Amino acid sequence: MDNVKSKMLVAALLVSAAACNKQPDAPSAPAAEAGISGTWKADLGSVQIDQKPDAYLVKDGQYSCESCTPKVAVAADGAFHPVSGSPYYDSTAVKVVDDHTITRTNKMADKVIGETTLAVAADGQMFTGTFKDTSTPDAPPVTGKYTEARVAPAPAGAHAISGSWKPAKYENVSDEGLIVTFNQQGDTFSMSSPAGQSYTAKLDGTDAPIKGDTTGAVASVERVSANVYRETDKRDGKVIGVATMTVGADGKLNVVFDNKERGSTTKYTAIKQ
Repeated sequence: MDNVKSKMLVAALLVSAAACNKQPDAPSAPAAEAGISGTWKADLGSVQIDQKPDAYLVKDGQYSCESCTPKVAVAADGAFHPVSGSPYYDSTAVKVVDDHTITRTNKMADKVIGETTLAVAADGQMFTGTFKDTSTPDAPPVTGKYTEARVAPAPAGAHAISGSWKPAKYENVSDEGLIVTFNQQGDTFSMSSPAGQSYTAKLDGTDAPIKGDTTGAVASVERVSANVYRETDKRDGKVIGVATMTVGADGKLNVVFDNKERGSTTKYTAIKQ
C-alpha cells in the first residue's frame, strides 16, 4: 500500500471534501449550529468503501501498483527509488520479507512519511495491512490495520501479494485518524484534528489553507441546509475531494467522502464525544 492509501483513510475520517453551488440556508437556528460543533469520533464498524480493486504485482524482483495514485513501478530490493507524481512522497522502498509478506516505505526529501506491511494469509485469500503515517510535521503518527479480500488471482510465479484486492474492513486505527473537532460561530467554520491538520473558513465557499498539509491544499465550506455541510478540498486549483456531512435526527454525523483523485467513495458515521 502506498501512502496515498493511508492518506485516503485519514482524509476521509478527518472529513476532507467539497463545496456545493447551492447557496446555504440562513443559519437561523442556534441548535443546528450546536449540532455539528463539537468533537466527533468515526465508528470504524460503519465504514463502507466503494473503489476499484487494489492491484499489486511482485515478480522477478520488481514491484508495481497499478491502482496507486500515481502508479508505481520500482525494484523490490529494499532500496529507495525515485517516484514522480505524488505530492506526498518522492521515493519508495519495497522489500520482500518472505513469500507472503512485503513492506513499503515512502520518503519525502529523505524523511520517512509512511510505512506499510502487507501480510497475505496462508490460504492466499486475504491480506492484512499495517500502516504508520508520519507525513504531517510535528504531529503524532496515524497508525492502524486493514484487511482486503482477493478478487483476482496472482499470476504464475508471482509473490502472494500479487493480484487484485477489495477493502474489507479497518481496525485498530489510532485516535489521530478517527477524531475531528468542528466549530461553527456565525459564518465561520473551523476544523481541527489530533493528526495535526486544521483550517478556519468562511461559510461562503472561500478557500482557506489547511494547516499541517504539506502539499498546499485548501478547503472551502458551505452550509447546504440547517444540518448539512459540504467542504471542497483543492490542490493547485483542482478539486481533490468532496465531503457531505449531515447531522442526523439521531445525533450522529453521517459523512460521504468522494476522493476525486482515486475515484472512490467512503461512507461512515461519527459519534459525538
